[in-house]
Amino acid sequence: MLNQDVFLKRLETIIEYYDLSASALADKIGVQRSSISHLLTGRNKPSLEFVLKVVHAFPEVDLYWLLQGDGIFPLNTDEKNATQFSAPKKEKEITPPSILTNVSHKVASKKTIQKIVFFYADGSFESYFERKE
Repeated sequence: MLNQDVFLKRLETIIEYYDLSASALADKIGVQRSSISHLLTGRNKPSLEFVLKVVHAFPEVDLYWLLQGDGIFPLNTDEKNATQFSAPKKEKEITPPSILTNVSHKVASKKTIQKIVFFYADGSFESYFERKE
């Protein structure tokens, strides 16, 4: 769950880092100036669209840092100037069944894999479908 107060502090960090006013931030990310004002006063909560606009407008802003405080800000700088935050916890590594490492289309129970989807940390994904011959 997003802690709005902490999110606002990180948004203010971005504003200070880029030396922007609230209206300049609104212009840069393509939202109405009142949207920034309402966010900064706590009247409104940030939408997913707003968060994504910030991340796309500022390549040095990491999505996970902005939402959860994990990672560093700014990205793409020397480590001396970066604000360090705790790294996300690694999930337990799962060893794939040997049938999958064999690039076989059949699993042990004789079921056919229909689709495999890879989700990447940047929010993108790739889908692979079984080829019908």
